[in-house]
Amino acid sequence: MSLPLQGLSAIVTGAGRGLGRAEARELARLGAAVVVNDYGQPGRDGTGEASAGPAEQVAAEIRERGGRAVAHTGDVADLRQAEELVGLAVAEFGALDVLVNNAGILRDRMVFSMTEDEWDSVIRVHLKGHFNTTRFAAAHWRERSKAAGGPVYGRIVNTSSEAFLAGSAGQPNYAAAKGGIVGLTTSTALALAKYGVTANAICPRARTRMTEDVFAGFGRPDEGLDPLAPEHVAPLVGYLASPAAARINGQLLVVHGGMIAAMERPRVQAKFDSKQETFTYDELDALLTPHYARRPPGETFAAAEVLGLKRA
Repeated sequence: MSLPLQGLSAIVTGAGRGLGRAEARELARLGAAVVVNDYGQPGRDGTGEASAGPAEQVAAEIRERGGRAVAHTGDVADLRQAEELVGLAVAEFGALDVLVNNAGILRDRMVFSMTEDEWDSVIRVHLKGHFNTTRFAAAHWRERSKAAGGPVYGRIVNTSSEAFLAGSAGQPNYAAAKGGIVGLTTSTALALAKYGVTANAICPRARTRMTEDVFAGFGRPDEGLDPLAPEHVAPLVGYLASPAAARINGQLLVVHGGMIAAMERPRVQAKFDSKQETFTYDELDALLTPHYARRPPGETFAAAEVLGLKRA
């Protein structure tokens, strides 16, 4: 039986645990050969001794199930190591077809207490890490397209977060990085479309090492699959990596617990025109103050109602 990703190769970053592990296993189940990337640090804040163990273990799991997989233990936030990662996929499998960017860390703090290192480290791993791998994957696809004289196969799936969509008071670094990833995704989608490459982003919700505090109040069911299990997210990643998703490009999808919400780009909520050459303070006060007075205190421009989870 033919599998949707048969004959394709993929990279999944941060694939030693949690979401990345589930995504790598799903891509392999659908037929892809997978490079399992994970730096292997034990702390979710990016601390501790790097280890080959997590990546090697997931690669071994895939091979035990009859799939093809190799491990890569480099730091995707380092430009040269990201280049080596893409090079490994090409050397092992002949080409790179799918890139899933998932690697990340957390260093939570309120904005008035956050240190420079806490800001820089999270931006580096999430946003720069996404850029680094995308940069070399994009160059690979561009060269293949030139050689082929037309479009080639390429898929990018990036990992954003509802922290960007709905706000997260104690995560200004994480929310900013995840918002940046959406901007990177839409720019990449436009730039690479002519080469046959799509780029989309997901906002996953899952119970992992990264989110154990966030979901501490959400109980696990006594029977059946946990609504917050990473296995709810992985099928969407597999689908976006497939030929069936060729017309999906530059999109943002929220996914968790058997639910997918396709997000719209921000729309104009209201429009105000000046009655003279330019606005005056008094005119702005008369137009904007009553408009925002009707909105609930603290409401952000993005809706959080798509989530729908209830605490146990």
